This record gives sequence, C-alpha cells and structure tokens, in this order.
Amino acid sequence: MLEECAVDDFPQRGYAGLVAIELEAIPIYERIGEGYAERRRADPDWLAQIHSALTTDSFVLNVGAGSGSYEPTDRVVVALEPSETMIAQRPPGSAPVVRGRAEQLPFADRCFDVALAVLTVHHWDDAEAGLAEMCRVAAKQVVVTWDPSVFASEFWLVRDYLPEAAYRDQGLATISTVQHYLPNAISTPMPVPFGCTDGFFAAYWRRPSAYLDERVRNSISGLALLDQGVVQSAMRRLASDLDGGIWHERYSALNRLEQLDLGYRMVVAES
Repeated sequence: MLEECAVDDFPQRGYAGLVAIELEAIPIYERIGEGYAERRRADPDWLAQIHSALTTDSFVLNVGAGSGSYEPTDRVVVALEPSETMIAQRPPGSAPVVRGRAEQLPFADRCFDVALAVLTVHHWDDAEAGLAEMCRVAAKQVVVTWDPSVFASEFWLVRDYLPEAAYRDQGLATISTVQHYLPNAISTPMPVPFGCTDGFFAAYWRRPSAYLDERVRNSISGLALLDQGVVQSAMRRLASDLDGGIWHERYSALNRLEQLDLGYRMVVAES
C-alpha cells in the first residue's frame, strides 16, 4: 500500500500523474470500462449541481473517479481509482490519480476538505468501510447515488422491459446505505435532462433507440452485469415496439418533458 500522505505531497492540478500501488485487476471495471470516457461525459446540469455542493472546498478527493468526468478544475483534486482501464482514459491535464480502493484510502486523517463519489458506491466491496474512510479523510462528503424504489417505478425501461434490473438493485449499496452511514446527510434530487451527455442507466429515457446499441449498454453497469440473455430478450421487445410505433404511442408524454426525476440523488454530509 501507498504510505499515508497529505495533499501537499501531490503535484498541483494540471499534472496527469499516476501513483502506482499493488492491486489486483478489477474484473468488473475491465468489463464495463472500454469506451467509458467517450460515452460517460459529464452532463452540464449535473456538473453544476455537483460543483455547487463543493462550495469553497479547496482540496477534493474524488473516490472511484473513473475517467474524471465531474472533477472540478478550479481547485486541487486528487483522484482515487482501482481500474487501470479507467485510469488510462483520463485525459491529459487531469488531476493526479492514485490506484486504490475506497475501503482503504491511503491518506492521513482529514487530508481533504471534501470527499466526492459519483455513481460508484454500489461497486464497492464494502460500502460501510468505504463511506467510513471518506468520513475519516474529509470533514465533508458528497455522494451521487440513486433511490431504487423511484428508479423501478418511474423508469419505463426497468418497469416495463427489464424488471430484473430492479431485482439486482435490491442487493446494491444505494441511497439508504449512504444515508445510514453518513452522519447528518441531506439528500437532493438530481433530475435527468432529456439530452443527458453522461450515459448512465437512465440517461436515454427520451432516446430509447440508444439502448439497442451494445456499446452504450456496455458502459452501463446495470445492463452490462445482468444476464445478457435477459437483456437481449428485452432489447428485442424494445426494438419491436419502436419499429411498430408502440413505444412512441405508449410513452408520448415523455416528449413534453425537459427533465425527469428517475431517483438519482446527491447526498451531502458534514461532520
């Protein structure tokens, strides 16, 4: 493991460095990570909402940073990411990155002003340990997650085509887990704009044909990690409904909406 270190040990922002530590390959990320940076680009609305939660915090740790989509560029950031596939997709000039896991952050207590985690907690082996580590290294935590009950009831793809995704959600660390382990947490809805540029699960709620693209599905863990026979069966039904005009008739009300609350939540806690 990397020895404990303070923010001052890292280069200033603008340096795309890699601090290597011994870590086994992370199969889940290697499977869903190809082309991630191309299809999982920061959405401007979400970017503004996340950055507003960071307020004046100067030193930011981005846990499970991936390709760094939501990292601010106007303050010092250190990224932590376990996957070499994801790290390789970080653009030149991005924040320095440490290869490591949330459950054992290689930093001293209160190194950072805020610890950020965007749509990553559900991938951690031990969410309780990872959230405790975020509290240890920073006085403030900003976590983007989702409410499975809202997701399952409001998102047509899950409700009407792939209820198996909702069953899988029941075993993941989502909003209830985050709120349980972060003290004084406040949750805020994060509506999904109809032209969302970050290709997470519900990003294409008004662009259904996108889900027929295997490359799109491969960058969505909720689809890529399901039984692919089940997913392909659902996609055949969706394709048939699109070709026959059934989908457009059934969900015509969506065309009048600019954004939709599908259960995504930003949780902010300060200790």
